[in-house]
Amino acid sequence: MNPPKTDARRHHDPTVRGFASDNYAGAHPEIMAALALANGGHQVAYGEDDYTDHLQQVVRSHFGPSAEAFPVFNGTGANVVALQAVTDRWGAVICAESAHIHVDEGGAPERMGGLKLLTVPTPDGKLTPDLIDRQAYGWDDEHRAMPQVVSITQSTELGTLYTPDEIRAICDHAHERGMKVHLDGSRIANAAASLDVPMRTFTNAAGVDLLSLGGTKNGALFGEAVVVLDHGAVRHMKHLRKLSMQLASKMRFVSVQLEALLAKDLWLRNARHANEMAQRLAEGVRAVDGVEILHPVQANGVFARLPHDVSERLMKRYRFYFWDETAGDVRWMCAFDTREEDVDGFVAALKEEMAR
Repeated sequence: MNPPKTDARRHHDPTVRGFASDNYAGAHPEIMAALALANGGHQVAYGEDDYTDHLQQVVRSHFGPSAEAFPVFNGTGANVVALQAVTDRWGAVICAESAHIHVDEGGAPERMGGLKLLTVPTPDGKLTPDLIDRQAYGWDDEHRAMPQVVSITQSTELGTLYTPDEIRAICDHAHERGMKVHLDGSRIANAAASLDVPMRTFTNAAGVDLLSLGGTKNGALFGEAVVVLDHGAVRHMKHLRKLSMQLASKMRFVSVQLEALLAKDLWLRNARHANEMAQRLAEGVRAVDGVEILHPVQANGVFARLPHDVSERLMKRYRFYFWDETAGDVRWMCAFDTREEDVDGFVAALKEEMAR
C-alpha cells in the first residue's frame, strides 16, 4: 500500500548533525512506527485508552508493582506537576543550583507551581546529605518557606551521575527529616545505561518517592510522564495534571511512544549509543591542545572550556551552546542518532579552528 500523499515539504537538510542538544534529534523510526500503529479508529480520550492502560504494566516492570505513570506533554510540565503533588502551598524544594527546575524552566516551578526553590551550589551538579542540610531547616518558622522536597537530577545537568548508594543516602536523609524525594529523569535512560543497572535500582529501590520520566531526549517525538512510586507521599496527581495544562486529550499518542521505548530495549539501545558517542567525542577532544574537559563524561554530554573565538567559529560549522560564555565553557550533547562520522568530523573541525 502506498503511503498517503501530503502537501507538506521538507524544509531542512536531514544529513545535518549538531551537538547543541539531544532535543535536536528527530524521532526514532520505531517511535514513528508505534505512532502509526496507534492511529486510526476511536479510542477513549484523556487517558482512558488501551495504550495508556498497557503503559502502566510496562512502567511497573521497570519501577515495581505499585508504580503508576501519568503521561504529560513535556519535561517542565512533568517536574511542575510532580513537585506540586508533594508540597503544600507554603512548601519549598531543595535542589542544586544547576538544577533544570532552577535554571532552565523559565520560572515555571515558581510562577505556575507556586513553589519556592531553595538552591545549593555544588561542584558537580550533585546534592549530598551535607549539602541538603544547608537549606533543610526552619520547618516551624512561619517566616520561611518550609522545606518539603529534595529534587535531584539523574543524570545531572553537568553530565555526572549519582550512584545508587548516593541516592539511597539522600532519600534516607530526606525521609528522616520528613521530606520527600523527587528525581528529574529527563535523561534517566542514559544514567541507567552508564551505570549498567535497571532504573529501579536508583529509584524505587533507593527510596525515591516520584520521578519525571524522560522520553523526548531518548528518541520520542514528544511526551514524558510523572511516575508515582510512593502513593502515600503524593496527593491529587490527576487533578494537578489537568490544572497544570498537562492532560493530553489524545493521550494514546504519548503513551504508545513511552511503551515503544520501554517495553523492550529501545530506551537502552538509544541511551547506550548516545553515551558511546559522548565517550568517543571526549576521547577525541582530549587529544586537542588547549581544550579542557570540565566534568567526568558519564552520560551523553561533554562539558569543555576553550577559547571564546574558537567556539564562535566552530558554532558556524556545528551547532552547540555556551554553558558559561564568560568562562568560555561549552556543552556538547550526543543523541541516539549521532554517528561516528559526526563525532570525528566535529573533532577534526575543532582541531582546525584551534590551529588558526
